Amino acid sequence: MTKDWDKIIIGIDPGTNVMGYGILGIKRGKPQCIALGVIKLNRLEDHYMRLRRIYDRVRALVEQYLPDEMAIEAPFFGKNVQSMLKLGRAQGVAMAAALSREVPITEYEPRKIKMAITGNGAASKEQVREMLRRILSIPHERLDEEVLDATDALGAALCHFYESQRPTLPKGPKSWKEFIAKNPDRLA
Repeated sequence: MTKDWDKIIIGIDPGTNVMGYGILGIKRGKPQCIALGVIKLNRLEDHYMRLRRIYDRVRALVEQYLPDEMAIEAPFFGKNVQSMLKLGRAQGVAMAAALSREVPITEYEPRKIKMAITGNGAASKEQVREMLRRILSIPHERLDEEVLDATDALGAALCHFYESQRPTLPKGPKSWKEFIAKNPDRLA
């Protein structure tokens, strides 16, 4: 499968009830959706068993699709500290699964992902889904209400693709003093 693509990016939308994933393939600079889905965890009562399931499923996805990179949605700050801790654990376990196969990871804040996909950092999950459907030419029937966590994950992967395409500007000196110290031959 990896021979068909120049690069594969796995996107993860962490969660302890439902975790979304999206696999984005890049061929000649054009992104395409390879797969997307959700890992349902709410049937498991024990939080630690949910974490184990996250690890096992993310690792299986990494082994199946052999991604070059992972993009993961960073936890947002909320009022419920316990929910934030559980979400952070889910994110950490997913990251550990990727790191076990030496897949580099980049985190993106939800607002940055929404901005990259829709142009609006406060966009709804439905708006993200619709823009991804259009950008990646995904048929309507593949993107029902149940896959909103999956499209958030695919959005993280596409955001990462966009960010990796940006040219980086060389960093210049922070002051004239630093410039002069690094360029004594340019003073005359």
